[in-house]
Amino acid sequence: MMYDDQTNKIIGRKRLLLHVSFSAIVVIFLALSGCQSDAIQKNTQPNIVLIMADDMGYSDLGCYGSEIETPNLDALAKNGIRFNRFYNNTRCCPTRATLLSGLYPHNAGVGKMILPAGKEGPEGPYQGYLTHNAVTIAEALKPAGYHSYLSGKWHVGEAAENWPLTRGFERYFGLISGASSYFELLNNPERQRVMALDNQSWEPPAEGFYMTDAITDRAIEWIDTHHKQYSAPFFLYVAYTAPHWPLHAMSEDIAKYQGKYDVGWDSLRVQRYSNLKSLGLINENTLLSKRPEEIPAWADVEDKAEWARRMEVYAAMLDRMDQGIGRIIETLKEQGDFDNTLIIFLSDNGASDENVEKRGLNDPSIPIGLKGSYAAYRAPWANLSNTPYRYFKKSIHEGGIASPLIAHWPSRIKAKNAIVDQLGSVADFHPTFLEIAGVDYPTTFNEYTIKPTDGISLLSALETQKPILRQPLFWEHGGNRAIRDKDWKLVAHSWSDWELYNLKEDGSETNDLIRQYPEIADSLLQLYSVWAEKVGVRAHN
Repeated sequence: MMYDDQTNKIIGRKRLLLHVSFSAIVVIFLALSGCQSDAIQKNTQPNIVLIMADDMGYSDLGCYGSEIETPNLDALAKNGIRFNRFYNNTRCCPTRATLLSGLYPHNAGVGKMILPAGKEGPEGPYQGYLTHNAVTIAEALKPAGYHSYLSGKWHVGEAAENWPLTRGFERYFGLISGASSYFELLNNPERQRVMALDNQSWEPPAEGFYMTDAITDRAIEWIDTHHKQYSAPFFLYVAYTAPHWPLHAMSEDIAKYQGKYDVGWDSLRVQRYSNLKSLGLINENTLLSKRPEEIPAWADVEDKAEWARRMEVYAAMLDRMDQGIGRIIETLKEQGDFDNTLIIFLSDNGASDENVEKRGLNDPSIPIGLKGSYAAYRAPWANLSNTPYRYFKKSIHEGGIASPLIAHWPSRIKAKNAIVDQLGSVADFHPTFLEIAGVDYPTTFNEYTIKPTDGISLLSALETQKPILRQPLFWEHGGNRAIRDKDWKLVAHSWSDWELYNLKEDGSETNDLIRQYPEIADSLLQLYSVWAEKVGVRAHN
């Protein structure tokens, strides 16, 4: 068929337009395919949810022998793994600093309890805020495409220039400082309590506020918002203040435990000890430590109803936290992220024996647990929480530093209801998460030289449940100090001499062997002394 010149020109333009259109479609298709491929690749990276309780003892969860109802955490344990001996740093600030940085507290700048903004110390091991020579998990995960969020307690720097959004987190909600009322932001002349939303100070509403629920609500909000905006993975750090004093709980939760603690701490401690053995979390060589002399036998207690009430409220606080964790789990399931999310749960230190009524914040006319009260459950019940171990928060004996540790990750942890005999530390989260994300530990960050990590990656132990040999672990806080090397532990209070224990043969530190094995004690002391000088431990005696 013949066409004139004008017709040929029209046909040519149409063919060109068709070619361009087809090419554009191909380009768009390939681009979309590439985006989809990137999204699929990113989605193979796991989300990481790290959940930490505050001042919770070793045996306070159902899956660690407790009578307290924690069905959501128990389910994670049943379908995942538990460590039988995982260590924190005996107090909130040093534990949080190590968790975030992978460094010993002194290397992270938090060798002691932090101070209010404007009262920090000079730069160094005891400056009282997270050093810039550390890189946080949130900062280190960014090169792998992670978005990081924090809901809960910060407590590693109260000045605004040290808040979470300056250290890699994209969203933050919670308590910048330490303990406060669960129903309001309670201040006193000694210390101003600060809450924040992102980079702004935040005040809770006058009614309808409960700290544990608020922390859960924001964590869920961060998950929901992230799911709508990104295909990339996220790191979520949920730092509950429960069950740290003051004892505050919702009335309906307290009612669940009414009468449960009328039997007292002595018989419940025996029951928890039996449960721990049945669960395989302790062996026959781990004895139930004796009740301290300063704690009376339950049979001799006169005001039993008031003491039982304290523990009822404490249990209710943990119950509410577990309910919140259940809501976080349900959100992950609804979004299809549950199987590819590593969830880890622990406590920042052992149970606290502190007595806070003397602070003048408690109204004795108000029942313990309700707004206006300000009480703690104190040494008798803390001794139950730390079953079978001795001593409490701030101590470096096992009662102060032994934490439950639950890990759940269906796509990578295939074992179910397994107990892992792995020596672990909060310093290990940082290198573990970086290995999971496929990112190297940085040597510099924001023009600062970054200190080498003091932890090890536990990824293979999580996946295979086979223990990893490690170098000795060290602690120092307020003059309390210790070193653990394999089965041996050298430990001392600030006011006492060194003690030596073989934790394989004596898991609850009941038989001091320092006179029998002075050469082992000397060897461990030399290692401790080298470490203490290296990190800048100062003399406390």
